[in-house]
Amino acid sequence: MSVLTDALAGSAPVRAVREALAGHPDPIWIVGGTPRDALLGRALVDVDLAVDGDPETVARAVARALRGPVFPLSEAFGAWRAIDRERSFRIDVSALRGPTIEDDLGRRDFAANAIAIPLEGGDPIDPHGGARDAAAGILRVLGPDAYAQDPLRPLRLVRLATELPLAPDRETERLTREAASRVTSASPERVWAELRRIVVADRVLEGLALASRLGLTAAVLPELEGLRGVEQSHFHHLDVHDHTMEVLRRTIELERAPEELFGPSAEPLAAVLDEPLGDELTRREGLRLVALFHDVAKPDTRTVLASGRVAFVGHDTVGEDVVTRIFRRLRSAERVRSFVAAVTRHHLKLGFLVHHRPLSRTAVYRYLSACQPVEVEVTLFSCADRLATRGKSAERSIGAHLDLARELMAEALEWRAQGPPAAPVRGDVLAGALGLDPGPEVGELLAALREARFAGEVATEEEAVEYARRVRQNLAR
Repeated sequence: MSVLTDALAGSAPVRAVREALAGHPDPIWIVGGTPRDALLGRALVDVDLAVDGDPETVARAVARALRGPVFPLSEAFGAWRAIDRERSFRIDVSALRGPTIEDDLGRRDFAANAIAIPLEGGDPIDPHGGARDAAAGILRVLGPDAYAQDPLRPLRLVRLATELPLAPDRETERLTREAASRVTSASPERVWAELRRIVVADRVLEGLALASRLGLTAAVLPELEGLRGVEQSHFHHLDVHDHTMEVLRRTIELERAPEELFGPSAEPLAAVLDEPLGDELTRREGLRLVALFHDVAKPDTRTVLASGRVAFVGHDTVGEDVVTRIFRRLRSAERVRSFVAAVTRHHLKLGFLVHHRPLSRTAVYRYLSACQPVEVEVTLFSCADRLATRGKSAERSIGAHLDLARELMAEALEWRAQGPPAAPVRGDVLAGALGLDPGPEVGELLAALREARFAGEVATEEEAVEYARRVRQNLAR
C-alpha cells in the first residue's frame, strides 16, 4: 500500500485538503474514487471525503481555505461540495454511511471504491480487497445488496468500466444483468449524468457494447437496442444498429483529426466543436450523441418499395421527434436536446446535393439557411455517416460526398462566424419604393433579397428594389 500512500502524499489536491482540515476534531477519511485512482496511477483531480461528523462543516472549512464556493451536493445523502477554482479540483464530503468507517465501506458499490485512508495519514482500510481488485483490473460489486441500495449502480458499473482500466468479473456481470431493469427507477437526471460520461469517454464503443450485453441499453435506451437486426438497402453493409456504432466510430475519428479531411478549415472547425453546448458537454461531444440517435426512427419508417429496395422514407423528420422524446425523458438541457434533434433532422441534406454539383450560390445558401444553426455540425456529421456506409458503389459515392463537404465546410464556417447575409435594403424602404403595406409580403421579399445577395445577384439598395419588383411581377404572372 506504499504506492497508495505515496500517491496521495504527492497529490496537490490532497495536500491542500489536509492543510485546510489540519486539527479538525472529527475523524475524516479519503475514500471512493480518490484511493482507487491513485492505485490505478491516474492523476488525482478530485478528493472524496467521509466524515464521522457534519459534512457541511468540513466542506465549509475546505472552501474557506481554498477561497472557493461550497454548496450541498445531495440533500438525500447530506453530501457537500467545495471547489478550488484556481486549480480546478473538487472536494466532495459526505457523512459516514453507518456507525463506523468499515460499515461505510461495506455499503459502497464496488470493492475498488471501498478503500479508506485516514486524512492525516496512516494505514489504508481495505476490508473488501479493493486494492487487489484494482491491481488485477477487476470491478467487483459488493454483493446484490449494493444494487438494491441504489438502482443506478448497474449503469455506474458500465460508466466506470468505460472510463477506467477495469472490467467486471463474471459474478458481477450476472448480478448486474439481474439488476439492469431496475435502473430506470433512479431519477432521469442521474441516469442522464451516467450516460453522458459513457458517451464522452475514450472507450465509449466498448462501454456501449458492455451496456448492451448486460441489458442496460434495453432498460435505459430501448430505442437504441431496437435498431438491432433492422436490415438496410444494398447501399449499406451493416444493419441499423451496427451502422450506428460505425458512425459513432467515424465521428470520433473526425473530431480527433479534422485536418485529415478538412485541411485549412480544421482549425476554425475545432474551435466551433470546442464550444460549450450544455449539460457539461461541448458541441464536439454532442455530435457523439447525434451519431447514436440519428437513425433512431428507421425501425418505424422501414418499408420495402415495389422495386424490392428497402427504404426509410422520412426517418430524418420522424427521427427529430423521436430524439426530442428521448431527451425529454432523460431531462437533458434544452440546448442539448434541440442540437441533437436538429442535426438528426438535417443529416441527409448534404448527401442529396452531391448529384447537383457544381452547386450554384443559391443552392449553397439554401443548404446553409435550412441547416442553421447547426450548419457546421451537420456538414461534419454527414461525412461520418457517409464513411460508415459501404455498400454498393461506396468508394465513388464517399469520394464525391467528402469533396462536397470540404467545399461546404468553408462556407458553413464563414456563415457561422459572420452570420447570414442581411438584405441590402430596409423593409420600410422597400415597402415605400414598391407601394406596399408592412406585412408578410415584405418579409418574403426581404428573404428573397438575402438569398440574392448571397448569390451575388444584388448588392446595392437600388438593385435590391429592382430585383424585388421583378420578383413581384413574376409571381403575378
